[in-house]
Amino acid sequence: MLTDLFPNINLEDFWVATYETFYMTIIALIGTFILGILLGLLLYLTTKNGIWQNKFVHFVVAAFVNIFRAIPFIILILLLFPFTNFLMGTIRGPNGALPALIIGAAPFYGRLVEIALREVDKGVVEAAKAMGAKTSTIIFKVLLPESMPALISGLTVTAIALIGYTAMAGAIGAGGLGSYAYYSGFQRRDFDIVLICSIIIVIIVFIFQFIGDYIANKLDKR
Repeated sequence: MLTDLFPNINLEDFWVATYETFYMTIIALIGTFILGILLGLLLYLTTKNGIWQNKFVHFVVAAFVNIFRAIPFIILILLLFPFTNFLMGTIRGPNGALPALIIGAAPFYGRLVEIALREVDKGVVEAAKAMGAKTSTIIFKVLLPESMPALISGLTVTAIALIGYTAMAGAIGAGGLGSYAYYSGFQRRDFDIVLICSIIIVIIVFIFQFIGDYIANKLDKR
């Protein structure tokens, strides 16, 4: 049916591109979640009156987050080519895009994590401190569980941004629907391919949004 609507599409290449987009998004999202949680916790814990109050550490982490949030993603990919080649052994294909995807999205998510942690009732944190809870206990038993709905909502927003990043990365050889749309569609003036790739990307966005909203609503105990 797809070939009837879009006769110029190569189904094998199309499904490979769709798989690569899912692969890059999911793997990068896992890395972004881990690194973003670490950055967000450091920003929250080392701030003024924080549990680990430390101006220097907070300044360094905040500077890292702000700098990498400010660099346009397409430029960030180019800047990270040497690092990507050292780490992954290639700068092309889905694996070659992963370092840039994670480093580009994690600072953004880190700020969302910090905001989510700030919304946790300070009274709950103070009560845990008064009971002699260790910092690790406060983090894993109070801060993260209490902020989980907001963390999932933030991760959903980040996932949608990552899908857009994969499309941009595809334009310089990372694979995925962005690459297929650019090389097989735009460069060959076959705008049917550009259209179907755009439709599939929108569908993927809706899938991630639905899953994220569903999980966040299930975790929200209010």
